[in-house]
Amino acid sequence: MMLVIMSTLIADDPYAGSEMPFAADPTPVRLDGVTKHYGHGRGRVTALDNVSLAFGAGSFTAVLGASGSGKSTLLQCAAGLEKPSSGSVHLCGTDLNSLSDRQQTVLRRKRVGFVFQGLNLLPELTIAENIALPLRLGHRRVQRAGIADAAARVGLNAAQLRRLPSELSGGQQQRAAIARALVSRPEVIFADEPTGALDPYTATSVLNLLRETAQGTTVVIVTHDPQVVRFCDQAVFVYAGRIESVVPSPEPDAVAAWLHEYGARAAGGSSSYNGGAQ
Repeated sequence: MMLVIMSTLIADDPYAGSEMPFAADPTPVRLDGVTKHYGHGRGRVTALDNVSLAFGAGSFTAVLGASGSGKSTLLQCAAGLEKPSSGSVHLCGTDLNSLSDRQQTVLRRKRVGFVFQGLNLLPELTIAENIALPLRLGHRRVQRAGIADAAARVGLNAAQLRRLPSELSGGQQQRAAIARALVSRPEVIFADEPTGALDPYTATSVLNLLRETAQGTTVVIVTHDPQVVRFCDQAVFVYAGRIESVVPSPEPDAVAAWLHEYGARAAGGSSSYNGGAQ
């Protein structure tokens, strides 16, 4: 919620072996005392409040909470897309505070995958070109066999690879987004509401696919959907920018009840954060 390169892909990275000494870590994602503020003075809101949390290697975790709870801010800080106001984030064994913005970008391109509700597929590129995009951005030469392999893992065929995103169904587009996240064999995948725009059947299919194809990869999913936890090892509940609880092997009905409780508490005005981040 991140790289061993596939044998069919040839690395061509100008930073390799020089300024990017990334290390392996049994806990690929770790937040220590992370706080995130937005705004200043009386208008300041606290999206995350002294959050300490770790995601073990190969774990599959759902991060849940009511709207405005801070769960998307948690994902963005964990991925280095937002800089915490205080505290530290370790991603793939590296303290992000020790890296420049450019180095953080290289780390994400090499070791992290992303899947978003909006998919972010470029409409003018074919599905094959969209899947290959992380490799091209990471200065890697791309071979067709590598892209075909990534596509096959998510159930896309050669004909679909030649099409534009607009020519595929929503479920097929989501499969392409997962293939793009997987193509570089990341250590961590961050997914922000990956099934929010899908019908229940397609959402279940996509989650099952992500669980099967991402084996060995740490997956962190931010979601409102209690059914997502059917595929997860644990659920992290966020309320008012804090970690309310971490529940192993959660049940969807219990998760739905907890989310209803958190939503009611937030609506009653007890939340210290009701700003833009989710």
